[in-house]
Amino acid sequence: MTAHTWWLLLILTVAIAALIYLINSRLRVHPFVALILVSVGTGIAAGEPLAKLAGSIEEGAGGTLGDVGVTLALGAMLGRLLSDSGATDAIARSLVERAEPRRLPWLVGAAAFVIGVPMFFEVGLIVLLPLIFSVARRLEGQGATKGSPYVLLGVPAIASLSTLHGMLPPHPGPLTAMTGLHADLGLTLGVGIVCAVPTVILAGPVYARWIAPRLMDVRPDAELVAQFTGAEREPAPAAPSASSTSSASSAPAASGPGARAGAAGPRRTGVPTGLAVAAVLVPVVLMLLRTLAETVMDESSGLGAALVFAGEPLVAMLAGFLFALGVTIAGSGRSGEETRASLTDSLKSIAAILLIIGGGGAFKQVLQDSGIGDAIASAAEGAHINLILLGWLIALLLSLTTGSATVGIVSATGIVAPLIGDGGGLEASLLVVAIGAGSIGLNYVNHAGFWLVKESFGMDLGQATKTQTAVQTLVSVFGLAMALLLSVFA
Repeated sequence: MTAHTWWLLLILTVAIAALIYLINSRLRVHPFVALILVSVGTGIAAGEPLAKLAGSIEEGAGGTLGDVGVTLALGAMLGRLLSDSGATDAIARSLVERAEPRRLPWLVGAAAFVIGVPMFFEVGLIVLLPLIFSVARRLEGQGATKGSPYVLLGVPAIASLSTLHGMLPPHPGPLTAMTGLHADLGLTLGVGIVCAVPTVILAGPVYARWIAPRLMDVRPDAELVAQFTGAEREPAPAAPSASSTSSASSAPAASGPGARAGAAGPRRTGVPTGLAVAAVLVPVVLMLLRTLAETVMDESSGLGAALVFAGEPLVAMLAGFLFALGVTIAGSGRSGEETRASLTDSLKSIAAILLIIGGGGAFKQVLQDSGIGDAIASAAEGAHINLILLGWLIALLLSLTTGSATVGIVSATGIVAPLIGDGGGLEASLLVVAIGAGSIGLNYVNHAGFWLVKESFGMDLGQATKTQTAVQTLVSVFGLAMALLLSVFA
């Protein structure tokens, strides 16, 4: 490598350190602002012409948001519709009611897996807490479990929700990585599911059986349990915080469920369970049909062209949203004004996420246009670093140090994108899964999700570390292991 290549790599190292400092220092700079500042500084230091630098930032941010932003907005509205109508509650309760105690951790994990398809981690957990608390209270009264029933049921839910949030489109992190790496949507969904299922099993029900007897004292506040399981739920659940997607400064604000508790009581719904499940799965099925059409149908086929169009992320999410809108309005009897207000609120919750994604796109484009991307490729070839492991490690370290999974994903994507070439193959899809898995590992006190779990279940720091931090780190490691295993076939 030349001296100039080493200089560019040094600039990248300083840029990452500056990003971590800006977000984590007393300055508490918002991740979006930090990414833009670092992008400008990186471009100038790398010698990118000033006349071109602004264009790089605009192109990177605009291109990324154009690919991801509208899809993410539709996904947020879809999740809110299903939550507000009680459809997700119907799915969860249909799976676990009247089940044998030994099967409950598996069924709660399955319910969380289905519900987690369109929902952020925190919103999915808030939706599931009434179910977890009510079933755990029943088990507690029967003395049917060893250890805390709240841990036994909570761990599988955490494992499923975090796995989907980090590793599968149409969640914002994986969708952003997929766009940046030019990975095939259907293939990414397919390998993501293959990686997710064993990951959820090992980090969820299996780990729950081991840890629950070791956390005998975990029990939420009795008043909170009564609040979650007693009264009728209010119309709209709390919006997702930037959780795994926001800076450390947001964690205290999301540290407890107090503001959310009123929105989380059990709710019955007129939405049939089958239609509720269909509303969740419509986007995923359309995306998978697109891949099938591209694989087995002729390019001139009218049906194939229609399926390819319907499977575009934007169109698939729109179809899922419209289906859910019709089903939930008909089943819940809510007025149009209530529905519109709830959907508007759901869009407010993703504003910060969209900005961070745009900032990450700008950073990625500056790395490419300044030549740093080529320097990364040169260094990786010389060091013979496994690309999947490299992407996972960068996302893990950046997520840990910044408190933002989104920063970890978009930054790692920008750094490894030059190494993947044109993308589109199995390796690109596995890299999306690995980066997403890395971004959710070592979830600790600078992540808002950590505090939500801690306060909701009445845990101390040690107990929360053995559940939230341990579960998400297991998900991260198992996700990486599955990606590496599948890479043998790449």
